[in-house]
Amino acid sequence: MSKWQQDPFFQYPLTPFETSEGKVDLPILYYDNSNFLGMWEVDYAKAEVLLEGQPVKPVRFPGNKAVVAIAFYEYRETAVASYNETGIALVTVPENVNMPAHPWLSLYQSMDSRTEGLTVIDLPVTTKLACAAGRDIWGFPKFVTPIDFTLTSNHFKGTVHDPDGQDTILTLSGNPGPGMPGPQLDLVLYSWHNSELLRTQVITRGGGKACLPGSVRARVGSSQHPMTERLRSLGIDNLKPRVVFHSHKLQLRLYAGAAIHHS
Repeated sequence: MSKWQQDPFFQYPLTPFETSEGKVDLPILYYDNSNFLGMWEVDYAKAEVLLEGQPVKPVRFPGNKAVVAIAFYEYRETAVASYNETGIALVTVPENVNMPAHPWLSLYQSMDSRTEGLTVIDLPVTTKLACAAGRDIWGFPKFVTPIDFTLTSNHFKGTVHDPDGQDTILTLSGNPGPGMPGPQLDLVLYSWHNSELLRTQVITRGGGKACLPGSVRARVGSSQHPMTERLRSLGIDNLKPRVVFHSHKLQLRLYAGAAIHHS
């Protein structure tokens, strides 16, 4: 790991945290990874339903839309070993915070002033340690299941399988359209854990390509898993995303969450 320790991006003090599957150090460091993500506009009321009981609300985009992100990750080398992950998240703000006037631009606001973030609805992973860390530290809705990830220069296919059978939960695949180089997006994540609203920062590095959607589509599978039902309820099956992004150069630091007041 010495070459990563010589990189200033990863030279941060680490705090141990004991999970139900063993110790992890925070922030969790991700050294060598790929990702593919898309962002979809969905009906605002459908997004609201999925956040019931949480002290956050979907950000309202033009046309009374909410935005859902679907992201596939291939983590080849991290401080918690290698694994794959798929995240389904809605763009949100805490319930007592005003809606951003320019929600697309606000996603790129400084981390020190950004209130717009993502609330994860489902976060399947392929290892028990990654699952335990996500659940025990942040309260993320993780479960363990097989996830396929194949990214070439002009094609992506990712599949989330049902943990209990042969059916699929979700397949995201296709050929992205024309694109241009773009940065990874630093993330603010909101999660509800131990009766507290947590705000978590994910600091990213590594360029990629932001593209028109081309033939990329999400297809909801025939699984009876609750994640399948939530995806179906959003109406994203075969819906064209607004934008897609992909990279083989993702690096990141995933910090512990800070409890924030939401009353």
